[in-house]
Amino acid sequence: GCTFFIFYFLFFFLSSAPVFVFRVSDFSSLGWVGGDRRQGAPLSGLTRMKLDTSGLNSLAPLCGGGGDLGEDLLSATSSFELPRTTDFDGFQKKAVEMVKPAKGTTTLAFIFKEGVIVAADSRASMGGYISSQSVKKIIEINPYMLGTMAGGAADCQFWHRNLGIKCRLHELANKRRISVTGASKLLANILYSYRGMGLSIGTMIAGWDETGPGLYYVDAEGGRLKGKRFSVGSGSPYAYGVLDSGYRYDMSVEEAAELARRAIYHATFRDGASGGVASVYHVGPDGWKKLSGDDVGELHYHYYPVTPSPVEQEMVEIPIS
Repeated sequence: GCTFFIFYFLFFFLSSAPVFVFRVSDFSSLGWVGGDRRQGAPLSGLTRMKLDTSGLNSLAPLCGGGGDLGEDLLSATSSFELPRTTDFDGFQKKAVEMVKPAKGTTTLAFIFKEGVIVAADSRASMGGYISSQSVKKIIEINPYMLGTMAGGAADCQFWHRNLGIKCRLHELANKRRISVTGASKLLANILYSYRGMGLSIGTMIAGWDETGPGLYYVDAEGGRLKGKRFSVGSGSPYAYGVLDSGYRYDMSVEEAAELARRAIYHATFRDGASGGVASVYHVGPDGWKKLSGDDVGELHYHYYPVTPSPVEQEMVEIPIS
């Protein structure tokens, strides 16, 4: 008796349920005929998808209670429009880029006769928000090699620590320090294996090895460039202007440090995402050494001292009783 009741219920339900039938001809323009979707099949305009609503006749009393509203709904053409094909993968990548906050920094390095000068600011920003004024953007990889940070702070810090570990393991295994060329190539190979995964890194590897000073630029896609001077970050156009006008290969250490300090200051003066402290390092035959770390606000009055007017010079401070 129970089985008969279940079959009777299913027969009654299926006989009264609406039936939607998609016509094969409507799918032909989409390239889906025969269950095989043709890749890249173009869509001409908007394709109209038609539905067979003959199965809704038995439900006519439910629509509007037998009035005009139900008849109008049944007599109307049941169709909807399909939009043009969309590159969903491309949209997803663009959407991720749109929500990423803008990052900014200023780092630079150049080779001269006494070694390599490396300098950077210390401001960390996320869009218009300044999260820190005391970030260490020059990272010591080993006593003879430095790396700079530009891009995502977490990515740069992690992969520089990872590079430092690999350089130390290379030194223990081969009984000699890894060269600047080898370290930069090692980092480039690692980043190349992670290309397209969202890393944000623009770093310079500077150091001194058996061949002398070395300087390489490595980016998140595994690109690697060798050069005499680089500047990376949102303030790099302003730093390049100072470097290109004042760079000489035969500079002394003091002259090179002053050039780097002045380049970082001018970049922080014009670029809102750069600021804080201008740190300057020198890498020579005896390893790296930090030369200075000056607040860019104090550097402003050093380069542009304020001379009081005669009236201000004659003014006498009046004590408050």
